[in-house]
Amino acid sequence: GGRVVFGKNSDRPEDEVQEGVHFPAATHPPGTALECTYISIEQAERTHAVVLSRPAWLWGAEMGANEHGVCIGNEAVWGREEVCDSEALLGMDLVRLGLERADTAEKALTVIVDLLEKYGQGGNCMESHMTFTYHNSFLIADRKEAWVLETSGKYWAAEKVEGGVRNISNQLSITTKIDREHPKLKEYAKSNGWWDGEKEFDFAATYSYVNTARMTTTRGRYCEGYKLLNKHKGI
Repeated sequence: GGRVVFGKNSDRPEDEVQEGVHFPAATHPPGTALECTYISIEQAERTHAVVLSRPAWLWGAEMGANEHGVCIGNEAVWGREEVCDSEALLGMDLVRLGLERADTAEKALTVIVDLLEKYGQGGNCMESHMTFTYHNSFLIADRKEAWVLETSGKYWAAEKVEGGVRNISNQLSITTKIDREHPKLKEYAKSNGWWDGEKEFDFAATYSYVNTARMTTTRGRYCEGYKLLNKHKGI
C-alpha cells in the first residue's frame, strides 16, 4: 500500500536503563549552546517534538521518531578507518539531532552528515569504565521514503531504499548503489591505497574488510536479518 515500515532492535548492556521519553517542540534564542553527551554544540533555532528510546545516562538516543513521522535508529560499525577515542558526538547524539532538526528523512540525513563534518564522531558508548567506541550506520525513514547512511570517521555514503526491504547490522552494507556521498569519499580511499580508481567503487568493500559477495550468505546478524525480511517480503 505504499507504506514505509521502520523497525529497530537494541542490544545495549542488560543492566543499562533505557527509557522512553518525550520532548516537546521548542524555540531557542540565537547563539544558544546545546550540551550533548560529551560536547557542546550550537543549538538550532527550532527543534521538533520527539519520542525517544535512549540509555538514561546520555543525551542522545538509540532510536526515535518526531512529530513529522521521521524515524531514525543507529548501529555500531567498524572498518579500516580508526575509531576516534576523543570525545565528540556519539552516534546516538546524531540520532536525536536528526530527529529534532529535520521534517523529512533526507533532511535528517543532511543534518547528520553536516554535524559529522563539523564536530566528528567519537567517545565512549558505555556508562561503565569499559571503553567501547565505534562508527555508526543509520536507518532513516519517513512516511514516503527511507535511507541507509553509513559512516567511517567523517566519511560517509548513503543509499536510498527504492522498495522492498533493507536491513543494517553492525557492518558496512552499502556496496555500489550510492545515491549521496562525502565529496572526498573516493579521493580519500584512493589516497590510502584502498581503491585503485579503476574498478567500480564498492563502499563496504573499500572502507571495511567485508567480502561483499558473501554478506547475505555468511552466518551473522546482517545475514539473518536479510533472510528473515526477504522471507516475509510483501506480506
